[in-house]
Amino acid sequence: MSNMHTLYLLVPLAPLAGALIVGLFGWLIGRTASHWVAIAGVGCAFVASVLIFRDVAHGNTFNGAVYTWLTSGDTRFEIGFLIDSLSALMMVVVSFVSLMVHIYTIGYMRDDPGYQRFFSYISLFTFSMLMLVMANNFLQLFFGWEAVGLVSYLLIGFWFTRESAVYASLKAFLVNRVGDFGFLLGIGMVLSYFGTLDYAAVFTQAPHLAGRMVTLLPGHSWAVMTVICLLLFIGAMGKSAQVPFHVWLPDSMEGPTPISALIHAATMVTAGIFMVARMSPLFELSPTTLSVIMVIGGITALFMAFLGVVQNDIKRVIAYSTLSQLGYMTVALGASAYAAGIFHLMTHAFFKALLFLAAGSVIVAMHHEQDMRKMGGLRKYMPITYVTALIGGLALSGIPPFAGFFSKDAIIEAVHASRLPGAGFAYFAVLGGVFVTALYTFRLLILTFHGKERMDAHTRRHLRESPWVVTVPLILLAVPSVYAGWAYIKPLLFGGFFSGAIYVAPSHNVLARMGGEFHGVLPFILHGVMAPPFWLALAGIVTAWYFYWLRPQAAEWVKRKAGFIYTVLEHKYGFDEFNAWFFAGGARLLGRGLWRGGDVGVIDGWLVNGSARLVGWFAATIRRLQSGYIYHYAFAMIIGVFVFLTWLTRG
Repeated sequence: MSNMHTLYLLVPLAPLAGALIVGLFGWLIGRTASHWVAIAGVGCAFVASVLIFRDVAHGNTFNGAVYTWLTSGDTRFEIGFLIDSLSALMMVVVSFVSLMVHIYTIGYMRDDPGYQRFFSYISLFTFSMLMLVMANNFLQLFFGWEAVGLVSYLLIGFWFTRESAVYASLKAFLVNRVGDFGFLLGIGMVLSYFGTLDYAAVFTQAPHLAGRMVTLLPGHSWAVMTVICLLLFIGAMGKSAQVPFHVWLPDSMEGPTPISALIHAATMVTAGIFMVARMSPLFELSPTTLSVIMVIGGITALFMAFLGVVQNDIKRVIAYSTLSQLGYMTVALGASAYAAGIFHLMTHAFFKALLFLAAGSVIVAMHHEQDMRKMGGLRKYMPITYVTALIGGLALSGIPPFAGFFSKDAIIEAVHASRLPGAGFAYFAVLGGVFVTALYTFRLLILTFHGKERMDAHTRRHLRESPWVVTVPLILLAVPSVYAGWAYIKPLLFGGFFSGAIYVAPSHNVLARMGGEFHGVLPFILHGVMAPPFWLALAGIVTAWYFYWLRPQAAEWVKRKAGFIYTVLEHKYGFDEFNAWFFAGGARLLGRGLWRGGDVGVIDGWLVNGSARLVGWFAATIRRLQSGYIYHYAFAMIIGVFVFLTWLTRG
């Protein structure tokens, strides 16, 4: 085996080894040794990922099986790796953000009794995500897909003594199961029609099935590729929290802050985005699915951003921001600008992890207070946290030259250039989302770091900057949040970095049309500064400054005047209430009906008690024949002889 092949194995197996050692022997080796083992595992994965990325950049790719897990007839189920530009980029992003979260966790979880268990879980989470992005077949993809879902359940419910955390983890698990059911059906159809689960073989055969139809309902024929792609996208909707499967993501804030950063920035929620980009040769054959993706992404991008404006919990604001930004990535996928979606995935991973970890730094300093209405004026107490959070906020708002500006602008331009049905609505949604994003981001920064101090005296006396294990990851994440945009926009979007990894039909290739007008980073910034998104972002910042700094009483006045709209936003459009009434209430009603009708009525009433009553009735009837009187028996004998003689002489 070559050195590179050894590195391929090292990337997922090093975090797995760390997770197993800490999980099984953490109680024996102690807290310090546990975190160093976990960090060493993820650190090895990161270094190996960087080396692999450099190797791939020189044109060396790999696609092969590691071993055959199962053979059924002619179908082989294998564990294998596909190392190309797409997976190499994802490996670097996942392992880097995970490494930062691991280091940060030392400071954040310092006093937690479940310290070793937490490190074991986040290392296992990293292993699961790396297996997902490195897969070269649907079986391994599904393994990683389900593994991140399982570990997220363990992490969201990490503080299992909290009822809200248990509820949130179950909600995440169940909502993901709904999406995963569609995903599994999609994989089943791939196996049924293609006879293999290997990516390369499926992508090669796909054009031959482009015209194939399938009858799902009598009299209604659908294109096979559309059905497969829609089912796969249902899986992505669950994992990447698109409307209406978004409800689990804000509640996942019940987990500790490091896991909020890991779930929301580089892992789990980006799995759906990655999967659609990886399946581009299939999705390009179904324009119907691309339109559906674009519309759902647009709805998520705009309507989830509105919810961020009315939240008072610092982590929930950032959670709704994640939902909105995932909507942007989904819109890019629907517009066939897969590279722009992945580019935004990368930049978003850096600045969103930064914002979550900065929020965690504030929460620790505030003695685990998360309500922004009880903060204010933290800038002078926590300068490093403030500056890094400001960088993250500027990147999220799309202000040049920060990373988010380049990826967000590229998506908006790509949607504007798309000619697919639904592109007009998606363009309006992503454009409107820019204003709302800047508004809630700077509302968060102003309420937390500026204005008068609203915390109690005890908290104020103990306010200080977080220790280095918290601030160093913040600084290291702030660096790519500044430069990752202008440094990588040309190779990733217009330099053919993803050629061979992502396929785009010539008629859908909006990035190629944009590439003809790309003349470098500075002209791109100048064009961006004159375009509507930049001015909308500035308008959002100015609005936040006016309402939350200059005239806070005006915000309260707007809140009172916007009565019904505010109520709708406060209830998150009623999704949770509807789910509780229809799905949870319906399940309880069905259960009650089955209990009363099936259990009490049929099983207890007919089978158990009914058989007992039948035996009792039969015994009571027979008992009357055994009276003990001789004349009764004599009378019975005479009747018996009479009947017998009648039967004998009937002929």
